[in-house]
Amino acid sequence: MGSQTMLTSITRLILLVVFLGWLMIWTMLPTKTYKNVWTLNLQSKLNSTYFGAQGVNLLLLSFPMMLIAALSCVYLHFQKQSNSSVITTSRLTFWRRPAVVKAPLGIVTAMELAFAIMFAALLVWSLANYLYVSFGHLHMHKDGEKVWEAKFRSVSLRLGYIGNICWAFLFFPVTRGSSILPLFGLTSESSIKYHSWLGHLSMILFVAHTLGFIIYWGITHQMALILEWSKTYVSNVAGVIAIVFAMAMWVTSIPRIRRKMFEVFFYTHNLYPLYVFFYILHVGASYFCMILPGIFLFIVDRYLRFLQSYQRAGLISARVLPCGTIELNFSKTQGLDYNPTSILFINVPSISKMQWHPFTVTSNSNMEPDKLSVVIKNQGSWSQKLYKPLSSNVDHIQVSVEGPYGPVSSHFLRHEALVMFSGGSGITPMISIIREIIFQSTKPDCHVPRVRLICAFKNSADLSMLQLLLPISWAPADFAAQIDLEIEAYVTRETEQPPAEAQRDIQTVWFKPDPLDSPVSAVLGPNSWLWLAAIVSSSFVLFLFVLGLTTRFYIYPIDHNTGENYHYSFTCLWYMFLACASIFMVSSLVFLWCKRQNAMEGKQVQNVDAYGTHDQELESHPQNQECPIAQATQVHYGTRPDLKKILLGSKESDVGVLVCGPRKMRHEVAKICSSGLADNLHFESISFNW
Repeated sequence: MGSQTMLTSITRLILLVVFLGWLMIWTMLPTKTYKNVWTLNLQSKLNSTYFGAQGVNLLLLSFPMMLIAALSCVYLHFQKQSNSSVITTSRLTFWRRPAVVKAPLGIVTAMELAFAIMFAALLVWSLANYLYVSFGHLHMHKDGEKVWEAKFRSVSLRLGYIGNICWAFLFFPVTRGSSILPLFGLTSESSIKYHSWLGHLSMILFVAHTLGFIIYWGITHQMALILEWSKTYVSNVAGVIAIVFAMAMWVTSIPRIRRKMFEVFFYTHNLYPLYVFFYILHVGASYFCMILPGIFLFIVDRYLRFLQSYQRAGLISARVLPCGTIELNFSKTQGLDYNPTSILFINVPSISKMQWHPFTVTSNSNMEPDKLSVVIKNQGSWSQKLYKPLSSNVDHIQVSVEGPYGPVSSHFLRHEALVMFSGGSGITPMISIIREIIFQSTKPDCHVPRVRLICAFKNSADLSMLQLLLPISWAPADFAAQIDLEIEAYVTRETEQPPAEAQRDIQTVWFKPDPLDSPVSAVLGPNSWLWLAAIVSSSFVLFLFVLGLTTRFYIYPIDHNTGENYHYSFTCLWYMFLACASIFMVSSLVFLWCKRQNAMEGKQVQNVDAYGTHDQELESHPQNQECPIAQATQVHYGTRPDLKKILLGSKESDVGVLVCGPRKMRHEVAKICSSGLADNLHFESISFNW
């Protein structure tokens, strides 16, 4: 155990050094020193016939992040084996406090604010240095061109360079199975806002870049250049096509439009492959190598998600609650482990073959080793279409899944007490947390925090969601003895408790097994981090190998033997093709191997009859008023929780505050925790903004 701890510490140190070195390269990139000294020295050593002028960018800007991605997989594997949690939160309590709570940014912690300021400083520094170097050696692109016109063109061009820096980070937050995000204590769902911020910022820069060149061409009477597809330089037409796709994606991602027309946003955002394709054709191979790691890792993740979603998941049953909420229960392999607040993406082809929706996994992989459950609130057109067949006694529903994705540790267990606030369907991540606490309480000499759950519902029928806090197979006596749980439920739109005869029963629908269905399993098996490290490293090495051969034996002879430069855009096509081909080849081989191992475990799950034997396809279960959940619950009608009174009344020395629900609730809780009125409150928002 000691040697393993030392190994993880050394790995963490290497990752930190490489990452800081990578950031230093980005800092030096726009300077005169890098251009006139570093680049010349490096090109003299790295400018070979195998990689050409791109050898420097591949070494300095691509290789470091690919190394971090591979090493971080190994680090996370050892961390998982040792069952240790990432306790960075306890050391960085101040930095995780909310610093800004205001629309449109939402809740921004002190750490996020500090990184945002440093990133903005990097952009300003880069733009200032690019302009300083450029203005010192102005190139006149037309006879009679005025100095101010040349400077205007230079500014427009450099704005595009700054937008490319945003692209270097743009794809990391949306890589769901990322090995890099957990190093910073992040998950893909919590990082979506970073992707949004970078996307908006890059679009502002690219629009300014585009308008700048249109104005420049207009005042210099060169508008015909907008349709130019050069053989030796960037393609202006590709840039125009890219910005058209980008504008469509940008406009539909505006929060107000996205909320009102989500399907328009969803389908428009799926234009991103075309945007990336024409963007790379526009910027060229050199700038593609600068942003390669984020795109490369995203493609690896996206392809693995495609391979997993190609399989049909085994849906065992569904519980339909009186409030219309649905709990879907899938069979799963015992090798699939996940932590609380994980999410699962679900696709039902009979509703839509394109739409994937994320839902919180409420089951616990330790308490329920053969089953995975998600809860779906009946709101929105997609969930309503799912609800209809469940209420009509259907015998089977074809479902595909991606995931689950979530945190690598249960860091909330470190607190002395937990105060959890939920609004409506926001209770689902709280269910997963409580189930984990219940499981941990069964371990000998294990301390679990005291839990206080404050949940707000619109109607009394929604109170039935509290029945999901306990798995069906759990013994109520064990629950009462092991966990200190207090629940306060607020029904805001009703002033009194409805009569008992008005309460409807919970219905359970059992589905017939289908031989084409298979248990939900990790796409790369139990040792997924090690296999991901193998895919990332092997596919990148293969990409460099075939790229070197292609450049040396195909592109280089054309450049130097025929007297003509190889087509600028064709080089970009080779880079994109070889990167994708390397990823698809390696990922497919690893996936097929892991699928074989998962299939053997899947047969074991089917042998124990995960579906069970049920004579009835539809069962009704009355709500048990004597269960420990009902006994621990105090219901308030016609009122809302006094958030400030509840939080400031928590006297424990270390109180974890978790909130998931409407934006107004999350912001109000965050403001109280950041007000300084209590030093024992440690805030964490759970928000899913896919």
